[in-house]
Amino acid sequence: MSQLGPVSKFIKHHYRHFNAAALVDAAEGYKKHVDNGGKMMITLAGAMSTAELGLSLAEMIRQDKVHLISCTGANLEEDIFNLVAHDHYERIPNYRDLTPQDEEALLNRHMNRVTDTCIPEEEAMRRIEKAVLGEWMEADKKGERYFPHEFFYRILRKGDLKKSYQIDPKNSWLLAACEKNLPIIVPGWEDATLGNMYAAACMRGDVKKVHTVRTGIEYMIQLAEFYQGVTKDNSLGMFQIGGGIAGDFPICVVPMLHQDMGIEAKLWGYFAQISDSTTSYGSYSGAIPNEKITWGKLGVETPKYIVESDATIVAPLIFAYVLNQ
Repeated sequence: MSQLGPVSKFIKHHYRHFNAAALVDAAEGYKKHVDNGGKMMITLAGAMSTAELGLSLAEMIRQDKVHLISCTGANLEEDIFNLVAHDHYERIPNYRDLTPQDEEALLNRHMNRVTDTCIPEEEAMRRIEKAVLGEWMEADKKGERYFPHEFFYRILRKGDLKKSYQIDPKNSWLLAACEKNLPIIVPGWEDATLGNMYAAACMRGDVKKVHTVRTGIEYMIQLAEFYQGVTKDNSLGMFQIGGGIAGDFPICVVPMLHQDMGIEAKLWGYFAQISDSTTSYGSYSGAIPNEKITWGKLGVETPKYIVESDATIVAPLIFAYVLNQ
């Protein structure tokens, strides 16, 4: 076992009970899974990219602790927004005190608020729209089709955005993923800002063929192929940050293969979720891991963990522990 760093030692010494202990259990389970040759998928819900999770997630990717990412369209694009427009973001620590008039003033300044952080529309969203619109139109003319994350990979590899970087590029998780050519699944991409922009581009006629950007069903097919390939020789685990479609979509690949395709598919080999969702009222996000046994996603013996806490606090600590920092 590698020597623990100061952060890991602090966690190990102080985090002994309740959600703190669950954090340690999930982190140690993650390390054991990967150290035994297992692969890991991380799912990103919420606004984790705007929370700058790339500060810790990018290093996890570089050190081969992550082998697949499932994320919302918002998390895909917001990492790049932060990469090119970080200096123009504004933090509003007193956001709870804002009046409707204060919110309207932010709107008039084109500052889109995510809790305590405002994303600048012109410097972030419109700058990236211009870059990706050119890629959409070029692919459309050539009759080529790519997934949303592949369009981003193409833009990053061309290097045209480098002059606009406003953070250390090592802190961008999408840039790290691009360098590793990491597979990414983006279910429900249409819900994101760029998804809306793509719909507008199709309506304007800038993009003639709506299927130039590949869809969620194709993502599921690609995920199924990936899952079958990886699990021939390895176990694939799932580390879920938050809830929603980023986690609900990919976990279903196992029962889909088994029940709908009639293919013998291994269950997920590890499952952990960081969630603050109430475990009641039919909430998928708040469902405890054992419920997933009934759906043929996890097994009785699958290592299962749930940390009921704030992912912006918990995820970087678990990543630090996994990396022996």
